[in-house]
Amino acid sequence: MSRFWSQVVRDLTPYVPGEQPKIANLIKLNTNENPYPPSPRVLAAIRGELGDDAARLRLYPDPNADLLKAAVARRHGVTAQQVFVGNGSDEVLAHAFQALLKHDAPILFPDITYSFYPVYCGLYGVAYRTVPLTADFSIDPADYCGQANGGIIFPNPNAPTGRLLALDAIERILAANPDSVVVVDEAYVDFGGDTAIGLVARYDNLLVIHTLSKSRALAGLRVGFAVGHPALIEALERVKNSFNSYPLDRLAIVGAVAALEDEAHFADCCARVVASRERLVGELAGLGFDVLPSAANFIFARHPQRDAAELAGALRDRNIIVRHFKLPRIDQHLRITVGTDDECRALSDALREILA
Repeated sequence: MSRFWSQVVRDLTPYVPGEQPKIANLIKLNTNENPYPPSPRVLAAIRGELGDDAARLRLYPDPNADLLKAAVARRHGVTAQQVFVGNGSDEVLAHAFQALLKHDAPILFPDITYSFYPVYCGLYGVAYRTVPLTADFSIDPADYCGQANGGIIFPNPNAPTGRLLALDAIERILAANPDSVVVVDEAYVDFGGDTAIGLVARYDNLLVIHTLSKSRALAGLRVGFAVGHPALIEALERVKNSFNSYPLDRLAIVGAVAALEDEAHFADCCARVVASRERLVGELAGLGFDVLPSAANFIFARHPQRDAAELAGALRDRNIIVRHFKLPRIDQHLRITVGTDDECRALSDALREILA
């Protein structure tokens, strides 16, 4: 701590990202990265943007990223005026907290959810109240209806649980809160859910946020976007242009467009992850784990007879990294990213050895 710190910095409890260890022969199942490479069109687009001498890099990118907004609009059947893009979905979320969720009343989000939400609240001075998940770790829409609030945000599927909320349940929350913005964070929806973007035309209080880090395998490019009513998008643009007019570089823009346009690669990649997830669920269930239903590219599991921290440590000794959260209600669970079939098999074999 320094005497030069502001009170805001003194009071912050920063988000702790998943570990990125530099270990040889590591099986990395802790940060929900896609186990497969992005579309080959991405690299081709980046090479094309660079040209022979990379001279274009001396020029600023398009501050509006119009090519990318148009690609998102085509993909989801909306207009470009309903699309906002940013440097990963985390930046889009940050702008949403400041532009749309900072009101007199507290916002609502689940007690077990993406741990960046309370961090943003601390950074931007947003009051909040957590809503407990049910006993089976699902979101009950009734808990979000009939309450005065400054906004609602939740991931769907939820993280770190992986549980999915049906679209009719989301619509129930929207209809019950017409004067509150409802932000649905769909980072993992492509692995087993239906996007709520189709509801945007009927609900002017809905903002849906996506990332290209997961299902499009572009975590290294940092691209996210939001879809909502043009008035919500304008609010995000006002914050963005008061913070950083150029959040996406030239290579990220063209790479993201190429990824969005390769539907066949996207569908095949998601299908492979889902198939691996179901096999992994079966393997872990056979080893005695309780595994929550998952619609994401990860699973959330606990072993009734073994301590989660000890299991995570034993896996690490075998160069396999999973995520363990030391938080109430979930400190005996492990969040395990779905890797390739070979990686999942190595995980199962290691757990079988540890449990034996």
